[in-house]
Amino acid sequence: MANSAQPINKGLALAGSAAVLAVALLVLLPVAALFARADGMGGINSYGWSVIRFTIFQAALSALISVLLAIPVARALARRQFFGRGFVLSLMGAPFLLPSIVAVFGLLAIWGRSGIFSDILARFGAGPLDIYGLSGILLAHVFFNFPLVVRMILQAWDAVPVEHFRLAAQLNMGPRAIFRLIEIPLLRGVVPSALLVVFLLCMTSFAVVLALGGGPKATTIELAIYQALRFEFDLSTAAMLALVQFALCISVAVLALKATRSAGFGGGLIMVQNRWDKTKILLWQDSILIALSLVFVAMPLIAIVFRGLKGLVSGIPAGLLQALITSLIIALTSAMLAITLALILAHFIQYLRGKSGQALEVFAFLTLAASPFVIGTGLFIVINPFVDPFKLALPITALVNAAITLPLALRIFLPCLARINENYGQVASNIGLSGWSRFRILTWPQMRREIGFATGIAAALSMGDLGVITLFAPPDIATLPLLMYRLMGSYQTEAAALVALILVASSFLLFWLFDNGGRHGNHP
Repeated sequence: MANSAQPINKGLALAGSAAVLAVALLVLLPVAALFARADGMGGINSYGWSVIRFTIFQAALSALISVLLAIPVARALARRQFFGRGFVLSLMGAPFLLPSIVAVFGLLAIWGRSGIFSDILARFGAGPLDIYGLSGILLAHVFFNFPLVVRMILQAWDAVPVEHFRLAAQLNMGPRAIFRLIEIPLLRGVVPSALLVVFLLCMTSFAVVLALGGGPKATTIELAIYQALRFEFDLSTAAMLALVQFALCISVAVLALKATRSAGFGGGLIMVQNRWDKTKILLWQDSILIALSLVFVAMPLIAIVFRGLKGLVSGIPAGLLQALITSLIIALTSAMLAITLALILAHFIQYLRGKSGQALEVFAFLTLAASPFVIGTGLFIVINPFVDPFKLALPITALVNAAITLPLALRIFLPCLARINENYGQVASNIGLSGWSRFRILTWPQMRREIGFATGIAAALSMGDLGVITLFAPPDIATLPLLMYRLMGSYQTEAAALVALILVASSFLLFWLFDNGGRHGNHP
């Protein structure tokens, strides 16, 4: 087989084993520390159980609302081909790269007590909107995850061969019949997985709840861990809550893997849908749905830019330049570490092949279940007896951010590397191409686009992360997200708006530089 032609490489085996060991230590060591420190389930008081219940409730409700809203919008986008459709789809991907704390700021600018809609209500004598608490958490989670689910469902919709819709038109099937016979089976294949993925993302959401939680009744597990470590220094409670979080996330991750299945439509000559079920009523319905979703996603982004430009008038807040430099160092370090580990692991998985490679791939995705707060809490417990954890805030933040983005990069690299080995593996082996020469001459030119894309995502996500840094950072150290949160907490809204704009610009600039660098000179 061509895809199994890679020769035995002791250097790759050594590097791969070292990468596996690094991932194991980064995930299993903190979890083991949590087990050793936790006092058992009896150590969780009534408040802790209420936090666990609220975490599950808000995540389930957020996932349900996101999916229910995404289904008709994805259906509308699947039915319509129009000028600007590519822009709409690109905009749907923007919240994924948008730093959480910046998105919260944008949502407050639109829906908050001093936001646009509250100002409109005031003109009619109505009270301002209050989005703190459960309503604000749900709003923010839907803003982040609704566009993601639209893209997930739309990919499945676009994969249905056009022949199915041509046959439906020949049989005079109406929209209801098409929905029942074609689209419901499609949704059964993708919706359960989408629900679980969004549930997992909302379970591990920290910045949203930190900014919009609104008191003890709206506290999630991660926020309770933060409070136990930073304010009470209760390591036992933090460890027990982190273990509960880890167990819940592991369970959801396993269910998500099992729920992923194909709708079984088979192949076709054309996959781009030319739909015949496009009545005038459906045209208006689809247009309204697409327009409303576009406005919902775009308004906070526009508010961020507008308020950020206004914030220039108030001057540069203290510590902005240092926070920018700190964030860039963490983002670049984290991205390089994640990409290096992902490349080594991807090659090692291809080298092992078979069940061993599959087992290693599943193991590498453990970091998805171990959220930043689970890893961060465990590392805090491990480090604390030997050195002040606050002195290691920056390297720990970079390390944890790398661990969290590792599975994403690995998921991008594996299909591409498998294709390279399948197409060129035998030829490379026949001419004795191996090791670094094989990577430089064969793999790098073929994977340059994917490496640039993955590096851009990893750097942008790390740039905007407000998670582990809140556990470890002393008062004199701040990243851009942490500085922005502190400014918002001290009601310096204009200064926070300027930091938000710089943070967004920096995140998207990092993504563009790496993504464009990967595309430049690459001619697949």
